[in-house]
Amino acid sequence: EKQIWSFGDEITPESTEESAAVGSNVTLSCSYSSAQSLQWYRQSPGSAPQFLVLIIEGVKETETSDVDPRFSTKLRKKTQSTKEIKRISSTSISDSALYYCALQPTVTGNTRIPYKNLT
Repeated sequence: EKQIWSFGDEITPESTEESAAVGSNVTLSCSYSSAQSLQWYRQSPGSAPQFLVLIIEGVKETETSDVDPRFSTKLRKKTQSTKEIKRISSTSISDSALYYCALQPTVTGNTRIPYKNLT
């Protein structure tokens, strides 16, 4: 089990590997303790990480990626922590990649928060 610490918070992936048949749905999840927002990134082989979606607690229950509408994410409260869930619908071979859940927008080296129109 891997854990990443950032500013007193930690993220723990629920599993380190997931597989799915082409055309099926897959759910990725991670738990964290106190952050107000989380981001998901995808890194395809030979490519830089790509920002997928930002979700902010208290703004929306579910957020869909502007990059690919098949990607959606949801925050779910648990005792003492929050579980962040990312769902990929109708998977394809091109979805084979590393997926990162992050507390800070630093996976790509960008220290600014990705812009998301909240209206």
